[in-house]
Amino acid sequence: MTTPSPAIAAARTLLTEVTGREPAGVWSAPGRVNLIGEHTDYNEGYVLPFAIPHRTYAAAALREDARIRVTSTFADEPVEVALAELDEIFPTLSAAPAVPEWSAYALGVAWALRALRPDATTRGLDIAIASDVPVGAGLSSSAAIEGAVASALNELWTLDLDPVTLAQAGRRAENEAVGAPTGIMDQMASMLGRADAATFIDCRSLEAQSVPTGFTPAGLEVLVIDTQVKHSHSTGGYRERRDACERGAALLGIPSLRDASVDDLPRAAELMDDVTFRRVRHVVTENQRVLDTVHTLAEQGPRAIGDLLVASHASMRDDFEISVDELDLAVETALANGAVGARMTGGGFGGAAIALVAHDAVTPIAYAVTRAFADAGYGEPHIFTVRPSDGPRRDA
Repeated sequence: MTTPSPAIAAARTLLTEVTGREPAGVWSAPGRVNLIGEHTDYNEGYVLPFAIPHRTYAAAALREDARIRVTSTFADEPVEVALAELDEIFPTLSAAPAVPEWSAYALGVAWALRALRPDATTRGLDIAIASDVPVGAGLSSSAAIEGAVASALNELWTLDLDPVTLAQAGRRAENEAVGAPTGIMDQMASMLGRADAATFIDCRSLEAQSVPTGFTPAGLEVLVIDTQVKHSHSTGGYRERRDACERGAALLGIPSLRDASVDDLPRAAELMDDVTFRRVRHVVTENQRVLDTVHTLAEQGPRAIGDLLVASHASMRDDFEISVDELDLAVETALANGAVGARMTGGGFGGAAIALVAHDAVTPIAYAVTRAFADAGYGEPHIFTVRPSDGPRRDA
């Protein structure tokens, strides 16, 4: 039996401390690891993530007025606004929100859901957030917040929205309320997670299907190596990559890079400067690697996907230039010590790498990576295993 996360009790306790009342319930949503398919989602391409056991919890209680107050174990003060003020707080893509960034994830979800269901009766409420998803590690702590809050509001406001629609509300919150130009992979991965399976997502149609990973029968574990190098997607590097992708698609005369294939790359090289071409090449080849991974898992099993993971990392390091030295060292050390495959995961500029390793190799590889970081003068990484897990749920 799985031991309940301390974050459940932390969310409940925090809500009671702030309001003096017990919550109406506690809802949670998971973070995610992306097995393969990086920076393809906002290019309307393919991704293959899976939800992880680490979750964010939202304890919530209805109020008698029309105000919403959010508080968190990782913030000093609650943030409270009138529901009617949300349209003023999040008016445009370019304006910075008039609330702290951490609260914009939760308040932005409320804003997006009210826009989806303007006919619904949306009462005021208090929300307290606690999480065991590592922040800044590329494991989508933000989508876990959005999914937990969306799940709570969906029930308390009786919206009756399906998981994909809730994922879209989370994405709108992240894009327009927070100002991070991410795609929809993170929210879809969190909302559609299934135990022992990855989720193959077509980010254009939003069609999704569960893909059994076969990790456990094959005696494999997914080792997460959190470099502890923090990143933020609302700052420049991520946006610059997205701009380059849009520029490349325009030069090719196509709606998005989803519409390009590997056969189009020679023409792309003639049309573009070197940097734009390399950005395009990463996305086009990464889309193909996702399709190849889905096929390989089904036909040959998880031990056969190692080379695809390694090629993905090389593409992100060299063509998309979103890796950092710590991520490269984590990948190289894991591979040198017997990992089936390894790659950085998430948006880059820090965060985590993943390694697919045999069960009995977890401890030796973790030790080797930790020692390599120490020898290089880097801070100690946080290393742990994850398994594909279920999506949102009501915990209490």
